[in-house]
Amino acid sequence: MEILQTIWNALTTENEFLIKIINIPLVFIEMTVSVLLFTTILNIDSTKKQKTLYVILLSILGLFTSWFISVPYNTFINIIACPICVYFIFKTNILKSVLAEVVQYVAFILSLSFLVNVYSIIFNVNSNAFIIIPIHKLCYSLIQYLFIYLLYAFCKNIEFNINIKDSFKKKNNVILLINFIIGIISLVIQSYITTKYMDILPYSLQFSTIFILLVCFIISMFSLYRTNKLEVTTENLEEEKLYNKTLTILYDNIRGFKHDFNNIVQSIGGYISTNDMNGLKNYYSDLMTDCQKVNNLAILNPELINNPAIYSLLTSKYHKAEELNIKINFEVFLDLKTLNIKTYNLTRILGILLDNAIEASNKCDEKIIYITIRKDNKANRQLFVIENTYSNKSVDTERIFEKGYTSKNEADGKNHGLGLWEVRQILKKSNNLNLFTTKTNKLFKQQLEIYY
Repeated sequence: MEILQTIWNALTTENEFLIKIINIPLVFIEMTVSVLLFTTILNIDSTKKQKTLYVILLSILGLFTSWFISVPYNTFINIIACPICVYFIFKTNILKSVLAEVVQYVAFILSLSFLVNVYSIIFNVNSNAFIIIPIHKLCYSLIQYLFIYLLYAFCKNIEFNINIKDSFKKKNNVILLINFIIGIISLVIQSYITTKYMDILPYSLQFSTIFILLVCFIISMFSLYRTNKLEVTTENLEEEKLYNKTLTILYDNIRGFKHDFNNIVQSIGGYISTNDMNGLKNYYSDLMTDCQKVNNLAILNPELINNPAIYSLLTSKYHKAEELNIKINFEVFLDLKTLNIKTYNLTRILGILLDNAIEASNKCDEKIIYITIRKDNKANRQLFVIENTYSNKSVDTERIFEKGYTSKNEADGKNHGLGLWEVRQILKKSNNLNLFTTKTNKLFKQQLEIYY
């Protein structure tokens, strides 16, 4: 009985050491219910391994900061660490990472405002009891975690989730982060003040102050999200303009074929009736050239080239080449949504390679560019192959990547010799990219290899 009495006294009186001991399992429980809640509400695809890693990392960090860093600085560190861990562990976008923090914070702050007041009234204790008395710390924390778990179960049962596309632009990510940091600082300071003076401030004032701050913070982020969505819509409209231009040209070509169909058949019949096979071969070659042009235009389809940035780049380069009477032949055998490279880096590389191909082929009598996009399953790589006719047969395939090296006429005042050097710098920063450069008597070939 004396042992039980000692234990009870330790639990019901101020005991900082016992509070730290009790806090160890509580932190792991808190992180567990938190990760279940935000992955469900934000519809984040996750594995047990990812969730376990998140719980362990955040729990260890939470314990470390609570033991060695004073309030409220430890809170700032934990709040900033949360979206960073979500971003890297769950491989999601910045918006979802920030919202993961917001979802947890809203759930815990609102439950705190409600449950603390109810608990204080029922057990007739003040706010300090939750911090310094082990039994109240344990009981209240378990009640709060049960509340959060029931909230998670409810959201999962009714399939309540928020679907957010991974389309936030880079500059908006910066604004979002700044907004997040300012908002969280405001919320943490207000929460600290409210907790410290809980026994003095009216419950209604505590709740309304935190609630208003949260609402302002959420509205601010929602406004930024809508602005980003508007920018994405504008980009989609530009893409549709390019596609409409392609469709117009395609329609005109098909109308031309339909109008000349009888003439084409009669011409073929004339070669056959006179047994002029050489003439028929030449005529067939010219006919296939026009057919290839129609096929290329049919490939320039955003549903086939299903990456807006790459589609826009390829379409603009195609029309640029067409104005110079350069023939471009496309072959696309790859889902561009599965690329194992950042779109920004890929468009920079392709833009430089295509510009070089257009410029080189434009100096030839036979102006042709071949573009092949395919997957090599045996070598676990994705390939972007650009081949073009060229006139400078003595070009050095090694020196062309040197800064300032060029075989072009420098009297035009242009800043030559930087494009392929920039490509080489991008390749150096990536461990899964390779550019294989070769040439034959007819074609100059650049093969971008993306390993996965």
